[in-house]
Amino acid sequence: MITDPFFYLCAVPAILIFGMAKGGFGGGIAVISVPLLSLAMPPVQAAAIMLPLLIIMDGVAVWSFRMTWSKLNVRLTLPGAIAGIVIGAFTFRYLSEDAIRILIGIVSVVFSLNYWLQPTLDTKTSPSLLHGSLWGTLAGFTSFGIHAGGPPISVYLLPQKMEKRMLMGTFAVFFAIVNLVKLVPYTWLGQFDKTNLMTAAVLVPLAPVGVRLGYFLLHKISELLVYRLCYFFLLVVGGKLLYDGISGVTSSV
Repeated sequence: MITDPFFYLCAVPAILIFGMAKGGFGGGIAVISVPLLSLAMPPVQAAAIMLPLLIIMDGVAVWSFRMTWSKLNVRLTLPGAIAGIVIGAFTFRYLSEDAIRILIGIVSVVFSLNYWLQPTLDTKTSPSLLHGSLWGTLAGFTSFGIHAGGPPISVYLLPQKMEKRMLMGTFAVFFAIVNLVKLVPYTWLGQFDKTNLMTAAVLVPLAPVGVRLGYFLLHKISELLVYRLCYFFLLVVGGKLLYDGISGVTSSV
């Protein structure tokens, strides 16, 4: 088990933030968690420790939003997400994490700026097999690497302007299935060693606390504010990932 106090200084807020995101309080903030943990350890190890905790969070989130999720959107995005996980598993050893950060960062920043710079537009999209497959695949791929599937799937779901509980419930069910599927390649790649599993076990009590806190806050704020928070955090974390990715690439040149 990891005993470094600095690790837990990073891990406690990282887990609570991810849990709050799954509970509905600004889904985009979840992307901060793995980079935060990466301050104290390699990103690959941080992702491995987080996955068992995410599955527990998913269970609480799915229970919290039971009966309020879009079955159509999950059906349209899930096959692509599984394909993205498979691609991630087989290209895991050859891909740069910085390149993944740059890709997610560009998509997130452009999408968020489009919302904030044109707030008067009242366009609303509908579920689409083509778009659902595209963004689902990207979400599965980026979720496999650094648990950053939120921004790509947000690009697909947010413009549909669903009711806030329906939106968060769809996020919850989608990622519950995605994270369970990720157990197979993570085990195959040997990422669940004794140190990672023991460390995750110590942090387990924090997982449901964060989700329920996020769920509580979701019901205390307006639907417009929920969407604005999602877009705001999408912009912030997108910029952070873009900066980190570019910095990593330039430093290695």
